[in-house]
Amino acid sequence: MKTSQLWRLGMGDVQILHGARHRPPLKRPMWIIVLVSMVSLFLVCAYIYPPQSSNACYVFSSRGCKVLTDWLPPAPAREFTDDEIVSRIVVREILNTPSIPTKKAKIAFMFLTTSLLPFEKLWDKFFSGHEDRFSVYVHASKEKPVHVSRYFVNRDVRSDKVIWGQISMIDAERRLLANALGDPDNQHFVLLSDSCVPLYKFDYIYNYLIYSNMSYLDCFYDPGPHGNGRYSEHMLPEIELKDFRKGAQWFSMKRQHAVIVMADSLYYTKFRDYCKPGLDGKNCIADEHYLPTFFHIVDPGGIANWSVTHVDWSERKWHPKLYRTQDVTSALLKNITSINLSIHVTSDEKRDVQVQSCLWNGTTRPCYLFARKFHP
Repeated sequence: MKTSQLWRLGMGDVQILHGARHRPPLKRPMWIIVLVSMVSLFLVCAYIYPPQSSNACYVFSSRGCKVLTDWLPPAPAREFTDDEIVSRIVVREILNTPSIPTKKAKIAFMFLTTSLLPFEKLWDKFFSGHEDRFSVYVHASKEKPVHVSRYFVNRDVRSDKVIWGQISMIDAERRLLANALGDPDNQHFVLLSDSCVPLYKFDYIYNYLIYSNMSYLDCFYDPGPHGNGRYSEHMLPEIELKDFRKGAQWFSMKRQHAVIVMADSLYYTKFRDYCKPGLDGKNCIADEHYLPTFFHIVDPGGIANWSVTHVDWSERKWHPKLYRTQDVTSALLKNITSINLSIHVTSDEKRDVQVQSCLWNGTTRPCYLFARKFHP
């Protein structure tokens, strides 16, 4: 009940005397003053210590506790460390720097493989006729592959050993980006594996990526054991649990974001030191968390929160479904290319399903341009 209502109720109980005689304005009945004081004290206490149960909140408003908490001032922002200040300034300057126009923007196709690239002939057909609109870079972690396509010859970058789940996977991605950034015409950067295939002709994929206003990087909140359960408090203060994110490693990013990745040392160092299998009894996989967490912190509005590379996790194993000869049909490809919703499922007991439309510059489009994992 509101204070004004309580006041009117009290005044209605006072006998009204007619005549010339009047009470002095300051001499009101003592019980009314006590009642108003108690109500005021009650409201002040509610302001300072909001009730925790929803039933108690409705004493004040039918909208519940949110009304009370809205009165409270926002929590003071955490003071940034020196390294964070430097990092944020660098990121801000890169994002605010206008892109330098080039005569012909190119897409850098970066292949992360162990050795062989079994689909080189397919990619050769995909690239044919578009020589001035793409670049190829190959990182082979075990042995240098023998290339059968002219587009892959002499496109190997200096490589190093890559171990699944280790920071060396991120190192390989950064090595590919560093080499690809050396060509100023490269304006979009796609990370692919040896088991990836394109789902469309070159022109469609080129226009989809080059004229997009964001990067396609998988990123979602997973409170379960395979998401935030991998977080380490050693990452504090720069990386808080609420900012820890998960996503597939197969990204497609614009040039500004590629430069930001190369400029980062602060967040990379945190993941190098504290995100690894077996640390503190957890199995943190660096390539599933570093980029999603990094971009969620520095530029959450600049990423699409899904990857343009399709994988099938329906088997719920450590690795996605492997498509074999009998699986590859026109129906399969038609099904993949018709998907326009990005779906994530949390790893906790609730297994919440998170669904979002795949928007390209504000318009719903098919989510996927590439797919994996295809058997040689």
